[in-house]
Amino acid sequence: MKQSQAEILREYGPFPRADRVNGVTYDGKHIWFASGDKLNAFDPAVGEVVRSIDVAAHAGTAFDGQHLFQIAENRIQEIDPKTGEVLSTIPAPGNGGDSGLAWAEGTLWVGQHRGRKIHQINPETGTILRTIESNRFVTGVTWIDGDLWHGTWEGDESDVRRVDPETGEVLERIDMPAGLGVSGLESDGGDQLFCGGGSSGKIRAIHRPG
Repeated sequence: MKQSQAEILREYGPFPRADRVNGVTYDGKHIWFASGDKLNAFDPAVGEVVRSIDVAAHAGTAFDGQHLFQIAENRIQEIDPKTGEVLSTIPAPGNGGDSGLAWAEGTLWVGQHRGRKIHQINPETGTILRTIESNRFVTGVTWIDGDLWHGTWEGDESDVRRVDPETGEVLERIDMPAGLGVSGLESDGGDQLFCGGGSSGKIRAIHRPG
């Protein structure tokens, strides 16, 4: 297993009227983050919120190239980012214990926080297609170049890890500095990972080793 210390490239926030970061995603232009009762979009070049949608946003956030997906309590909402309209909802596999959310291969991948699992689900029905076990509390989930990554956070210790999507084996681990938790995880498609910072209200960009 490859192991390294996180190189923090930039910190965003805290943001006005958003005292938490519950989930993070990226639409190719803006970073979206969930803050409880809003989904917020900010420009990573300047770090300022440019838009907010009034919608329940309690955990992970994902983007499929057209729509946003947002965990709200025990359900996953599909949202039109242009209008803010909730188009559909499906049950979340953790029944309220869900954390991270990612879109890949035409399906959703959902972290189950204290269950220490990641579920691949059908985005139309919520049916579980596959489950991967972790040995840590699971927070954010993302896919990058065919690789599955997820955040962990227990006590003062947090890391970001690349895992085998078939077995859950940890292939690579990036350790965050003590006290800096990861509550959501997303990639910019390149060598940056965006890590939600929970109740700090911050999002940290860290380097993804090549």
